[in-house]
Amino acid sequence: MELQLAHAAATDVGRVRDQNEDAWLALPDSRLFAVADGMGGHAAGEVASRVAVETLAEELGDAPPGEPETARSQLEHAVLAAGRRIHDQSARVPERHGMGTTVTALQFLEAGRTVLAHVGDSRAYRLREGKLRRLTRDHTWVQEQMDRGLMSESGARQHPASSVLTRALGTAPRVSPDLSVVDWRPGDVFLLCSDGLTGPVPDEDIERTLRESPDPQAAAAALVLLANERGGPDNVTAVVVRTGAESPPEDSRTPSS
Repeated sequence: MELQLAHAAATDVGRVRDQNEDAWLALPDSRLFAVADGMGGHAAGEVASRVAVETLAEELGDAPPGEPETARSQLEHAVLAAGRRIHDQSARVPERHGMGTTVTALQFLEAGRTVLAHVGDSRAYRLREGKLRRLTRDHTWVQEQMDRGLMSESGARQHPASSVLTRALGTAPRVSPDLSVVDWRPGDVFLLCSDGLTGPVPDEDIERTLRESPDPQAAAAALVLLANERGGPDNVTAVVVRTGAESPPEDSRTPSS
């Protein structure tokens, strides 16, 4: 199955924050896409998210993806390397102590497969035949309460501890990502996003927006606009990738933050 991708990204500081600590990555030649949402004072969050995407680019930017198990191992290695770099900087630079970041990274393979790595509460979704499926599980305290049946999804969304992470890259010398292999078909739309989107915007509204905006650029812009219309409580980033495009995308290999 020949793999062709069209993609776009949009990011915004939101309506409340002064700085954008999100970063995103799009490397079409390596079929690698990622979103990172940094945390930490004195601009440390911006540093952490940037280190994450830059490390992924360095580790995987020149490596063509192989078979699923090999690609999965390479992606895990890259995420672990990013975590070590962030943790080392946090330990050496007082202003960056305690910094960390989420990361959700997706690499497309031939034969209808992708590999997915995930730490934190940024998310990956797949829209197929108009139906949205969440591909990641949030590493948050409220998600743990939901898993135990102690909290509803609406309650979790409104809870004051909704953004408390139980796992973040760089907060320890080794933070392992969740890893999975996910299938793709021509016409599927994949979304990587920070919680600045999923906090104020429920999944059903994300699904509707992706259905109504088949062009990746229009979809990414519409999702960011929707988050800001709902109050823009956080930085918001959306990377949209559509499989089965008629022509390869035109984009820079340079990570953006």
